[in-house]
Amino acid sequence: MKSAESQVAVRGHAESEEQGNATSVRAIKMNQFLQGVEKKAFIVARWATKDADEALDIVQEAMLKLVQRYLERSEAEWGPLFHTILQSKINDWHRRQYVRNRWRVFFHNDPEDDLDPEDLVVQEVFLEPEHQLMVEELNGRLLQVIGQLPPRQRQAIVLRAWEGYDIAQTATIMKCSESSVKTHYSRAIHHLREKLEDLS
Repeated sequence: MKSAESQVAVRGHAESEEQGNATSVRAIKMNQFLQGVEKKAFIVARWATKDADEALDIVQEAMLKLVQRYLERSEAEWGPLFHTILQSKINDWHRRQYVRNRWRVFFHNDPEDDLDPEDLVVQEVFLEPEHQLMVEELNGRLLQVIGQLPPRQRQAIVLRAWEGYDIAQTATIMKCSESSVKTHYSRAIHHLREKLEDLS
């Protein structure tokens, strides 16, 4: 009886050890994945927020959520899942900014301050690239034009042309129909061609 119990205990310990090793391997692979997407994700978030600190927070939150919720999912799913989370975090940031700015307008009563309420609303304004890593990733001129695209067009071009997702995956990440992805992508390409021709 003791022998049988010992065998069960040993087997249980071995299985536990195997599971622990598998988790360690997945953690290492997840870390490698995050290192691979971090730089691009930061650029995307900074395009959206126009603020390096806010962008860094968004990327870190997206990474943390991926690790906490999806570590055990297949590696092939990590990319689409991460970009879905990232876009969701960016949208949440814009919603929070909109609400804060609305309250600032409502409670702004200083007669000596001629602040225009529209100045408090989040605007899609191009941010000049300041870091060498951005220059290394994309031609500066192309980076500028992409940064000027409307948010949905920018998402489509980044996910399709930069990250390499197909139409179905991009639609899932953007939470829209495949036809909408095609429309946003087509308009983005058209806009890029026009701007690049003007700058050439």
